[in-house]
Amino acid sequence: MTRRRHALCLRAGIAAACLASPAFALDTSAIVDAVASTDCLDYKVVGICFWLRCSIYECSVETSTKVRHYVPDAVVSSYANTGENPWEDVRDMSQPEDDARGGGDGTTNHDNENNLAKFKNADAVGHPGTAVFSEFAGQSGYSCSGAGTAFMPYLLSTLDTLAWRHNLPESFYYEARMLGVREIGSRSSDDLWGNVYPRGGFLHQTDDYKAAAVVAQRAGDIVTRRWQPHVYWPLLADARDGYWPAGELKEGDASTGKWQELTPTRSDTCAVFPHSGTREQAKKGDYAWALWRPYACCERKGQVFLGSVDFDTDSE
Repeated sequence: MTRRRHALCLRAGIAAACLASPAFALDTSAIVDAVASTDCLDYKVVGICFWLRCSIYECSVETSTKVRHYVPDAVVSSYANTGENPWEDVRDMSQPEDDARGGGDGTTNHDNENNLAKFKNADAVGHPGTAVFSEFAGQSGYSCSGAGTAFMPYLLSTLDTLAWRHNLPESFYYEARMLGVREIGSRSSDDLWGNVYPRGGFLHQTDDYKAAAVVAQRAGDIVTRRWQPHVYWPLLADARDGYWPAGELKEGDASTGKWQELTPTRSDTCAVFPHSGTREQAKKGDYAWALWRPYACCERKGQVFLGSVDFDTDSE
């Protein structure tokens, strides 16, 4: 697919035109197919909602089932070479800029080097499988909408130069200066993947997969909060009657969000970082995950929402 056609697909917002084109890396159709994961969905009936329904003659209390499940809000790409997002159909969104051209790893050219400074770009883009996911989730019953809009760029690190490439102002934050604060993994178990702060593209990690995962977590951390010192758009929905949206993403806490690997290998399950199991190293240092986040909702059955009662799901 040529760059000109990439641009036309993105500007027109016509996913079908992109899907019909041959893909040389991660393509949109593969991302859409990956939403059919019951493990990531984790659909549960968690309570009952109460509604007041009134007519001209009388009022009655109606009930509806409260459900909770995860929604694939975004695709978060973490990659070494600027302008080479592994998801080709959105690659034109994050081409090199005058002040964001380079990429890759730092080196001292020492053969035994083990303190390698790695750099990763990160893009958080709205998941393209919204319509397919709604149909898939609807098979389990009433389903909740997420916060993401398909193909919407929530964070493009090439536009976030000061924070992403210079760690300003977050290199001065308490979280960035204190050991053991906001870290992914554990020092005591010798499985420390990296620190969330400062939330930029640089970190020291010899394992490329772990480095990419930490950077993806940083991007997810930014877009799921408001008023952060970055150039981005919040990936958040507003609560309303009968709808409880996902909140801030927290590392290691599946109740705030979890990750489904899309490339270099496709996973049909979701996990949090750190996780065990096989971790394939991407040849070009480019990785992508779908970020699934938890939502709860119930069908509106009246004019006034009276409240809800949750079941004890912890014992399940």
